[in-house]
Amino acid sequence: MIIVIGPSATGKSEIVKCLIKNYNYNKFVTTTTRKIRVNEVNGIDYHFLSVEEFKNKIENNEFIEYVNYNNNFYGTEKRNINDSTCLIIEPSGLKAFKELNDDHIVSFFLYSSKEKRKERMIKRLDNIEDINKRLTSDDSIFDLEKIKNYIDYIIDSNDSSIEEIALKINKIYKEKLNIK
Repeated sequence: MIIVIGPSATGKSEIVKCLIKNYNYNKFVTTTTRKIRVNEVNGIDYHFLSVEEFKNKIENNEFIEYVNYNNNFYGTEKRNINDSTCLIIEPSGLKAFKELNDDHIVSFFLYSSKEKRKERMIKRLDNIEDINKRLTSDDSIFDLEKIKNYIDYIIDSNDSSIEEIALKINKIYKEKLNIK
């Protein structure tokens, strides 16, 4: 399983999309109790559950980790771990995955300079106030000193294309797992 983490605008979502499209990985579908939105599909965007169903899964120890955010539960189920899945996760969730001590779970931290990330967010027309908040917030959430023990590989995404980074991640992952 490939786990991708990194601050805003490092290319996480696009890289995972590229891994799925070009290298036949699957999105790790997380679970939530929030209401399904228009155009979302159960089992593709999320596994949508009732609060009662979610709590039963907690009691049965079916989650790697879960949180209650804005009065909705979100979690990652153990049953979704396999060698062909990709997941974008926050550092707090990464710790729970790494504590499983599964050599098939490989994490990649994407790094880009603050300037480059700000430039990307401006280019995608994010609100400047939101950009500044995210950049500040990312400084504390993605403190490399605090999370480096849970990261397998650090990849600089400053000047490489999405395709180049996806190729690199796929190559490293397959070599680590000895997959042809």
